[in-house]
Amino acid sequence: GRQHGRFAIDGEGRRIRYGEGLLDLTRYEYALLAALLQRPGAILSRAQLMERGWDHASDSADRTVDTHVKTLRAKLRAAGVPGEPIRTHRGVGYALEV
Repeated sequence: GRQHGRFAIDGEGRRIRYGEGLLDLTRYEYALLAALLQRPGAILSRAQLMERGWDHASDSADRTVDTHVKTLRAKLRAAGVPGEPIRTHRGVGYALEV
């Protein structure tokens, strides 16, 4: 796996750890977080994030990504991740600050 701050990605098992704990993520949440972790600080558009996690982009792409980001943020908070690591850049997309 690869370390990104206190996050570690296990690409084989499609799992992400934070500190000692394993994050309980859906495949979409995993894909979003993995994409963001691999390019910390870079702003990824919703389309770029969709490409990573979805087999085919759907019409509801924007709202879908937003919904998963919301649940992902809640899970990161629950795991004790300080602050708000996933930043929204209005009209552009999302970036991760670790």
